[in-house]
Amino acid sequence: MSVNTVINAAGRAIPLEINGKPVIPFKGVGKHHPEGNKYAPPIPTCLDFPGDGNKVVSSLEEALRKCNLRDGMTISSHHHLREGDLVSNRIFEIASGIGVKDLIWFPSASFPCNAPLIKYLDDGTINRIEGSLNGPLGRYVSEGRMKGTAVLRSHGGRVQAIQDGEVRIDIAVLAAPSADAFGNAKGTGGNSACGVLGYAKADYMYADKVIIVTDNLVDHPCVPMEIEGNYVDYVVVVDKIGIPEKIVSGTTQITKSPDRLLIAELTAAFLEKSGILKDEVKMQAGAGGTSLAIAVFLHEILKRKGWKSKFGFGGSTKYMVKMLEEGQMGYILDAQAFDLDAVRSVSENANHIPYPVFNAYNYHSKGNLTSMMDIMILGATEVDLNFNGNVVTHSDGYLLHGIGGWQNCLHARNVILPLPLFRDRIPVIVDEVTTLCGPGELIDVIITERGIAINPLRDDLIESVKESGLPIRTITELKEEAEKICGKPQKARFDEEIAAAIKWVDGTVIDVVRKIKS
Repeated sequence: MSVNTVINAAGRAIPLEINGKPVIPFKGVGKHHPEGNKYAPPIPTCLDFPGDGNKVVSSLEEALRKCNLRDGMTISSHHHLREGDLVSNRIFEIASGIGVKDLIWFPSASFPCNAPLIKYLDDGTINRIEGSLNGPLGRYVSEGRMKGTAVLRSHGGRVQAIQDGEVRIDIAVLAAPSADAFGNAKGTGGNSACGVLGYAKADYMYADKVIIVTDNLVDHPCVPMEIEGNYVDYVVVVDKIGIPEKIVSGTTQITKSPDRLLIAELTAAFLEKSGILKDEVKMQAGAGGTSLAIAVFLHEILKRKGWKSKFGFGGSTKYMVKMLEEGQMGYILDAQAFDLDAVRSVSENANHIPYPVFNAYNYHSKGNLTSMMDIMILGATEVDLNFNGNVVTHSDGYLLHGIGGWQNCLHARNVILPLPLFRDRIPVIVDEVTTLCGPGELIDVIITERGIAINPLRDDLIESVKESGLPIRTITELKEEAEKICGKPQKARFDEEIAAAIKWVDGTVIDVVRKIKS
């Protein structure tokens, strides 16, 4: 079925409507100014809640029924339990048993552990997912099997959509490693500790109804309060909210690949020789093997120079914690903890501070953290000759990853993408990205094991490493070298049907993912 489309400012054809609602096409970086007021949920009253503060009910099903779960509702959840999550799938198992249909799941991210939800997509319990898609759910959407159209947003784009009323959450079901009977909750304590609950703030503030699910009910008050009980309707106590060893890693692992280690070493050398790495630097890196290696190399440079990072923004790992505890980092501002050392540090270190993505990434706010960052280390599945980036699909066209905070992080002062030149003999640098997630004008440097490409827009960086001895090359040269080794990859083939929409940080639509041609 053909869909009316318009060409947005990035040159991508996007539909005029998604899921029956009109959309705003991407206008360009910094071109869209929102209008109107923030959304507000209904006004509650203490008359409807127990005077003794005890909001505990017998089961999640009872809580959902008390929230008047019905057809077409939007149900939100966070992803802090990652692959160990035992709560989100249970929501839709209950809904299916009740006979509720056409629900919208609005997670901060999904994981392969959510593959059982395919059953509820097939039987009509779930109409669509509006959130980052990983693994089996992404493949399901790419095959055009979901009834509604998926909508992918960045972490900041998600809180923007909640705040602005673009998505109105009927029921937020929020797992908490520790909570009291009033609904105050935190990410530490108990057997299911995840460290912090940085993705839950917008959900509990703006949802019509809020349910806390915990396996560790503590005496009031549960402090420090990452979720405030005044916003909570019901508390459910279960035996287990998650599988501990799948919630956080016992330890995050540095890459052992010689090529990836070389990329990490080149990245650290570039940051030092360009002058980007300096005393009081503000930085962020991920938890992948290459990023962890970069963190180790940067830590060594900071120690050698006698410098100290002003703060690092997490996802936190033991390597960031080590910088904090050894005096090379002043603060960790943290939205999620990736390993047990990070979880421990949240409880033990006064300068390891929970910091919600609502504050860090929301583009429709009075400034946020990302534009203050000096160094931003990111990944990508593809980049093209114009430095545009893709993080959600591979060259085969399948939707297999979420956006995460990637789009938000592009607004940092120096955005560095350390990438292998090819993966599984498929070049990472292409003529044009399969799916546009981030405009090239915001991506500054691509660092591969075979050379470093600097965006021509960054004359200052080009000049800063002119006499550095680093292997500086053009992005075209890197692409041609990859193709000499691997050949030119075949382009994915798509149907006209739109399977998913990709939102930009300001709520506009930057691209779509079409159904894979069978």
